[in-house]
Amino acid sequence: MRNSRIPDFYKFDLFQRLDILRENEFLSQEDIRMLLDGEYNLTDEQANKMIENVITTFTLPLGLALNIQVNSKDYVVPVVVEEPSIVAALGSASKIVRMNGGFKAESSRPILIGQILLLNSENTKKSVQAILQQKDEIIALANYLQPNMYSRGGGAVDLDVRVINNPLDQSDMIVVHIYVDTRDAMGANLVNSICEGISPLLEKISNAKSYMRILSNLHDNSIAKAKCKIPFEELTTNKFDGEEIAKGIVIANQFAIADPYRAATHNKGIMNGIDPLAIATGNDWRAIEAGVHSYAARNGKYSALTNWQIENDKYLVGQIEIPLKVGIVGAPLQSHPKVRFVHKLLNLQSANELMELMASVGLAQNFAAIKALVSEGIQRGHMSLHARSVAKAAGVSEKYFDTVIDELIRSGEIKLWKAKEIEKNIRSSNEGYKNMQEADQDLQSGYGKVILFGEHAVVYGSNAIAAPIPYAIKSKVEKSEDQSRIVIPRWGVEFELFRKNRESNSLIQSAELIISMLGLEETPLQILVFPGIPRAMGLGGSAALAVSVIRALSSYAGLNLDNERINEIAYESEKLVHGTPSGIDNTMATYGKLIKYKKDASPKTENINLQKPLPIVIGLSGTEGLTLKMVKQVREGWLKNQNLYNSIFEQINSISLEAISAFENYDLEKLGYLMNMNHGLLNALQVSTQELEEMISIARRNGALGAKLTGGGGGGAMIALCPDNREEVVMALNKSGYHTIITDISN
Repeated sequence: MRNSRIPDFYKFDLFQRLDILRENEFLSQEDIRMLLDGEYNLTDEQANKMIENVITTFTLPLGLALNIQVNSKDYVVPVVVEEPSIVAALGSASKIVRMNGGFKAESSRPILIGQILLLNSENTKKSVQAILQQKDEIIALANYLQPNMYSRGGGAVDLDVRVINNPLDQSDMIVVHIYVDTRDAMGANLVNSICEGISPLLEKISNAKSYMRILSNLHDNSIAKAKCKIPFEELTTNKFDGEEIAKGIVIANQFAIADPYRAATHNKGIMNGIDPLAIATGNDWRAIEAGVHSYAARNGKYSALTNWQIENDKYLVGQIEIPLKVGIVGAPLQSHPKVRFVHKLLNLQSANELMELMASVGLAQNFAAIKALVSEGIQRGHMSLHARSVAKAAGVSEKYFDTVIDELIRSGEIKLWKAKEIEKNIRSSNEGYKNMQEADQDLQSGYGKVILFGEHAVVYGSNAIAAPIPYAIKSKVEKSEDQSRIVIPRWGVEFELFRKNRESNSLIQSAELIISMLGLEETPLQILVFPGIPRAMGLGGSAALAVSVIRALSSYAGLNLDNERINEIAYESEKLVHGTPSGIDNTMATYGKLIKYKKDASPKTENINLQKPLPIVIGLSGTEGLTLKMVKQVREGWLKNQNLYNSIFEQINSISLEAISAFENYDLEKLGYLMNMNHGLLNALQVSTQELEEMISIARRNGALGAKLTGGGGGGAMIALCPDNREEVVMALNKSGYHTIITDISN
């Protein structure tokens, strides 16, 4: 008896797999012999008869998706595909469905539509009426032209007429649809022949001229449906509750129903299962694709082809309705020897059976894809999403929302009462904040920064001046029960680390690099990060995050790293984020002092003394400044015109050096003048933006002595020196829609 439930099939070698298929009655010994002898392979001679200009054949892997049961019949489903995850995903999804009754499927008659376009009718209404009045005669002619199809129970079964407006000249176009049941054949050539054969009669009846006679690949009269029902408990894993997964799948499906951008990828996942089966069975997968996507847009908006719902608060129910026109007989199918082998393996009795199998495979692949997607989404943001939902349920105000989330996760008590208690403490001001400051003692910091002079030129050996700001990123490390992860509640980020076969990003890569450099990759850790620096605003956030994580890991593991080693590791992390960093960001994040910095084989730093703090306004553009991109852009410009760029770098270097005496003498007017000059040269490097220029102009008009971009540019932030009128500058910037930070620069 055929049984597609074959545990550990992937663990066996190729010959063992064939023998297992024989034992399960999918293959005979003779089939195996012919397969191993290459008798099912497409030869060059056979290929040369199939298409034009043949020079060789092109092969793809043919694998088997197991566990598939449709209408109580077991299948091992052959799929021709190069993507490694599809076969495993199909088998895994089908196993879950199989344990709960398998797929239930049905299909309509395999109807293919032929279209005849008629033009130049003298009276459209009369032409349409005449065609419909002689409908039976036209259908009879169609069946006379294809007697064999008619004798097998198929043939032309209906006809209708549509009138379409020609957008070019507003004339009428008459379109005749002939509906043909092609039985077990794909039927394209057959229907095209019928269209050609009945055209003269249609011309005579309508007194119009036929211009096009061809089938349609929108098979909306040849529909396959499949359904499955899965209890919540079958979706439960050691990490996730089954109900949570089920509801996530429903949300993902509703997203695809509502949004065509998501629907395109959602439906592509369905076709990941259907196309490889269509190719394996010798069917026209291009026609199937065209029909499926046209059908998805039949209501005027492209939408999802599946529907997942919750039933009785205990089942996940999935359904698919999809147009499919396939065949299991005919010359096109028989011309490829391996297609014949596949059909023997499937033991199909009709084209309808293949339609139902394809629909089930499409539903299985869709289930596998969105289950993985929502599991990953839950996994990545589980703790932070839970904290956010608790804070919302507690009615926490927007003003305190992010702070409450941070404190919830830091406390380890993500509960309603705790969220209310934290907000109450914050509102009661002094005592609440005092308690929170004491809680901060177990956190490790990396300092934020502004570059006052020397951006970009510092990468090429010039001097730069940078200062810390009283904003930091703080981290702590706890033991994890299973996988290492990094959690940033305020950003809604939760990533597992050291996972195979998953997408990565610079944050994951940086965390994994740091952990590996400290020799802690075998220790399950949870890194909690609490950022107090805006993201991607040129304020040293990536370096501050790296330094805080390094310090937190050092504290947790008792490594007692000194600042020099912390700075070295942070610099390696910055290479991942920024490509060729100068080293100034990680140095500032580590030491947190006003310094002059010069990149070298051994970077040189020198403290700068200030008589008293400098009053600064930081303006945030709201546009991310991608330092890696801007450093690359400057590099490309430098490679094209080194003399010009070196001249600009030298001028920036001179400004940085001259600023040192202005700092030490507290000469604010000179500092402002030098800031303006420095910005002009950065603008010449084309790293400024319209938003930065507007903010700088606003600051200067409202009394700032000097203003310039800070950091990499291309967005991000600017700084303004405002000794007497910070409030006016802040109000003007805020009025124009920009966010601001008021701070002081000190030693």
